[in-house]
Amino acid sequence: MDQKCDTVTLYTVQSDAVLAAARGGAAFSREEFVARKYGESAPIFLTAYRWFAAEAQKRVPRPAGAGLPYWAFGSVQSVDRSGGGSLLTLEVPRDQAVFFDMYDWNRVLQLKYMGENEKEERDFRDELARRGLRESDVVLSRFYPELRQKIIESWDRLFRHHENIRRGDLTGVGAVQAALWCIRREWVVSWK
Repeated sequence: MDQKCDTVTLYTVQSDAVLAAARGGAAFSREEFVARKYGESAPIFLTAYRWFAAEAQKRVPRPAGAGLPYWAFGSVQSVDRSGGGSLLTLEVPRDQAVFFDMYDWNRVLQLKYMGENEKEERDFRDELARRGLRESDVVLSRFYPELRQKIIESWDRLFRHHENIRRGDLTGVGAVQAALWCIRREWVVSWK
């Protein structure tokens, strides 16, 4: 993750429509785009994305017109290019990105409990197993409100590295991921 003064270099893959919108000034993602992209799996993704958007706006205010964030990465090697689209290199003002560990985000996408440590996570999984439950079933249903709330509250740990990453301290971070409320024309350095 290259850092220049008050900006950070990030990488993302986006469709031609996003690139065209960014060239026109700014591109904004919407919930319906996510639903269309993920089809049958959309409820899982939208559960995680809605939670993320609500929490992310506490760290970087959501501008008018923004729905859900775009994902960007601190390393070009972390970018998934399997879905096609153009690879964009961005120079983003640090204060416009919400930073987190990509591996932590994958746990949120899997609707997993995110404990302070492995023992805490194992204890929680064991508690669910004794009840014959899985984390995803708890989160997607309304039958276990206390357990559901405990899982969702644990996701706040996703942001535990935000301020450190913003300052350039990557201690304890597996791979840097960032959320951007939009992609602005002036941030696009190159595309391939």
